[in-house]
Amino acid sequence: MRRGVGLPALCLALVATFLTACSGGDDDTVRLRVLAGPDLAVLDPLLGELKDETGVDLRLYHRADAETKAPDRDRYDLAWLSSDHYLRLTDRDAVRGLQRTATMTSPVVIGLKPDVARELRARVPGSRLTWADIADAAATGTVRFGMADPRHAGSGLAALVGVATAAAGTGAALRPEDVSCDRLRGFRSGQALTADTGPALVDTYVDHQDEANALITYESDLLALNDSGRLDDRLEVVRPEDGMVLADFPLLLLNPAHRAAYDKVTRWLRRDSVQRQIMRQTVRRPVTTTVTRDARLREPVGNALFYPDRPAVVETLLADYGDPDRRTTSQVVFLLDFSGSMRGARMAALREAFAGLSGADPSASGKFTRFYRGERLTVVRFGGRVLEQTTVTVTGPKDLTALADTVARGGYGDATAVWSALDHGYRTAAHELAADPDRSVSLVLMTDGENNAGLSYAEFVRRHKRLDAAVRAAVPTYPVHFGEADADELRRAAARTGGRMVEAAGSSLSEAFKEIRGCH
Repeated sequence: MRRGVGLPALCLALVATFLTACSGGDDDTVRLRVLAGPDLAVLDPLLGELKDETGVDLRLYHRADAETKAPDRDRYDLAWLSSDHYLRLTDRDAVRGLQRTATMTSPVVIGLKPDVARELRARVPGSRLTWADIADAAATGTVRFGMADPRHAGSGLAALVGVATAAAGTGAALRPEDVSCDRLRGFRSGQALTADTGPALVDTYVDHQDEANALITYESDLLALNDSGRLDDRLEVVRPEDGMVLADFPLLLLNPAHRAAYDKVTRWLRRDSVQRQIMRQTVRRPVTTTVTRDARLREPVGNALFYPDRPAVVETLLADYGDPDRRTTSQVVFLLDFSGSMRGARMAALREAFAGLSGADPSASGKFTRFYRGERLTVVRFGGRVLEQTTVTVTGPKDLTALADTVARGGYGDATAVWSALDHGYRTAAHELAADPDRSVSLVLMTDGENNAGLSYAEFVRRHKRLDAAVRAAVPTYPVHFGEADADELRRAAARTGGRMVEAAGSSLSEAFKEIRGCH
């Protein structure tokens, strides 16, 4: 009885299977699991057409950490990211030898509200803005920007690399020594909004347009946002003259068993007709040169910046930048020699250096190293003893004027108490850290003569050893060697405290101060 019922069912199943195979139905479809960055979600509408024309069904699984966490090759067949730069640097084994195909491009650029764009362009010859101009405006509070967290998002890390490369001024890929001193704090002080992904950043900006007047992200995000009707003010797209990092949205083959399907997909994606669809749908630039660009994408990328090729560079950048959601406070205590030997040209050079740090230096390096809004600054004038001390937290020009007045005043000492001044600096630092343990404090010691009053170097060392361990570990000294000062003792003091000495003899005091800037 059972056998009689099962035979017709079996025959029907065999017929259905035969007909399906002959018709090229769903059983011929190759389904691939794709780890995808959040920036790839805009391509979802194209996937049905891809499946119909190639027989490959891409199932995208969007993960916020797709660009920073090694892909699970047992779980996914492909990975589609905005950028694989970070993975190639930090986890080379995860992507070593993988087939890689660029699918579209977009540079990381800046969107400015129209009034801010006009104000900044009016200050710059030719109106061509740079990362240095943005950093300078951020330091003064003129620019308040949103940027994705560089620890998690490709757009945020690309922006950070772009700013740091411009700050280094070498025109080459960043080296560890290029980021040994932090020139990003003024830029960072302008960050008002952040998010873990590019799409989330756009949504955050839309919801908080009164809190920021700039957005740093992919060019495609800004152009799409301008057309979305979600903005109170359309953003002017600024492509920095000193270069941009380019994302090429690579498709990576994780499972070599699916090489044939991967080749079908990449050939389809790079067709001129599909590249035009991608351009219209995502406002990203085509990777093929035969496709005519949309009018909004005809502005040349210009100087495409090199991505770092050493993991240590990215690690240092991320450590220096820290958590963009967390407001950090930093303080520099300047210990300045006002002994009689500083009269005349030497004092004029010192005052010029402080004017440059206060915003008078129009060079790119001056814009990256200037004093910035929220920074706490202490100036200690010393001769045979401490002559005067002034501390301000920068909120605007009046605070910088107060510092300039302190440096401009006379009242020179008749001796040079270098080590007493440095001991005073450490007591000041200990007091500041007790009030705010999370504060970053460093000392800059500038002297043009040998110690001839107050504590000896040996006595300073004994007192330094008696400081709380947390203060000793957290507060470095950066001596500026100038004039007849004892270079060996200054170098030893720097080494003992975790800082380093800078020579001003072969350059100007302004360049020496810019080189260290109290950085860690």
